[in-house]
Amino acid sequence: MLLPPLTLQDLSILLAVSAILLLVTAELVPYVSGEKTLISEVKKLRNLAIVTGVLFLVTIAITIFNII
Repeated sequence: MLLPPLTLQDLSILLAVSAILLLVTAELVPYVSGEKTLISEVKKLRNLAIVTGVLFLVTIAITIFNII
């Protein structure tokens, strides 16, 4: 069974959802675990969320330039 290829809109939605989930996870992990030793992992999650958010914005910019 072959799946259809991902379009730019599909990739954009995937990146947006991933960025939101990563950011929420990065913000909630210290409160749930209660440990202060996870600071480096939280920073990595937050940076990854920012990178995926920027990639989402790039896909939006590409979509806008394709419309114009």
